[in-house]
Amino acid sequence: GLGDASAVCAEGLRVAGALAAKQAHHHEARSLAIGAEARGEVGLIDAAGALVEGVILADLRLDRFKTDDEDSPSPPRLEALEIRLAEQPTEELHEATEAARVAAEAANRARELQHLPANFLDPIRLAQRAEEIAAGSDRIEAGTLGPREIAARGMGGLLAVSAGSESEPRLIVLRYRGGGDGETLGLVGKAVCFDSGGISLKPAATMYEMKMDMSGGAAVLEAVAAIAELELAINLVAVVPATENMPSGTATRPGDVITQLNGKTVEVNNTDAEGRLILADALTFCARELGADRIVDLATLTGGVIVALGSTFAGLISNDQVLADQVEEAGRRSGELAWRLPLHPEYKQLTRGLVADLTNSARKRKALTIYAGSFLEEFVEGKPWAHLDIAGTAWDTGREYVGSGPSGFGVRLVVELARKLAS
Repeated sequence: GLGDASAVCAEGLRVAGALAAKQAHHHEARSLAIGAEARGEVGLIDAAGALVEGVILADLRLDRFKTDDEDSPSPPRLEALEIRLAEQPTEELHEATEAARVAAEAANRARELQHLPANFLDPIRLAQRAEEIAAGSDRIEAGTLGPREIAARGMGGLLAVSAGSESEPRLIVLRYRGGGDGETLGLVGKAVCFDSGGISLKPAATMYEMKMDMSGGAAVLEAVAAIAELELAINLVAVVPATENMPSGTATRPGDVITQLNGKTVEVNNTDAEGRLILADALTFCARELGADRIVDLATLTGGVIVALGSTFAGLISNDQVLADQVEEAGRRSGELAWRLPLHPEYKQLTRGLVADLTNSARKRKALTIYAGSFLEEFVEGKPWAHLDIAGTAWDTGREYVGSGPSGFGVRLVVELARKLAS
């Protein structure tokens, strides 16, 4: 059972849904029925939605690269889920459970992208996924900029990070029109399809996991797909800078100076602080050229956020109280939690360069996550903006419904934020 009713929460119900799904797998069941009712402070609508999410997230199989094993075959996936209610269903309940289903399935698609090794998912293939998303909805338009267009527009950050790789960079753009003449929400997602660290090479022991450095981009793309499936009354623009970060004779070197899209110069004192360089160009592009009225970005950006918050909370940095509150509330509602860290002029001063306008990495290992956020704020054109550092929450969170490996973090939060803004 769920224990004391007064202690029941939505997260506990997600876990309960996951455990039910695992029992179904154990018994090789193809259908599952779960009873839902209001428990403690959790109303019926939230309870049903949480159970749906838990079951669907736990039902994912990441076994694409496993060969068939006749002695221990994978259990069948669920084909049907029934939520049995203690009262008559309402239209509001139907909408909430449908939103939970769509968001959880989108999160699973993001997890499948995260799971792909770099020889199966490079920037070009990620751009193809964006085209597939657009083809599935008459409300979505997709576009992609290649190296020539990126260079012509002056996106020195994206060019610098991609310089060492044989895989060409892409700037992926999606537009969703569902809100008439209303304001436009901008989404930006970091997509480094493999991050070796470049010349500032990462340690070998865990480098294989750096296929997941595109988690923010995957979350943004699949969140847009979910929002379109739900036909939410909101306007969106999404920008995903996609590249690899590799060492070679053509790679950007520590100490090189680059010019970003907004004209600011950056001394690259650490090539493994690459995510902020590609995000900087994408944020400016989203604000200046796509006309976003407010922007949320998602990125596996710093190891510092893992030290500070572990895998429970994403780090949140924002220049706008209203938007920060909306993101935090969406995190609470979705179970994808965010903890706000401060912006302050003293932190911003740390980003100032001796050789160029800015340096991309702290000279001293202090406030690393806030440093990165302070750097990014230079590129949002004064728009309301919220940055989610998901380095600790995108992978190996240990939550019952996602287990080890990719979590799809951010998809459900963004969908919940869009639902709130659309209402």
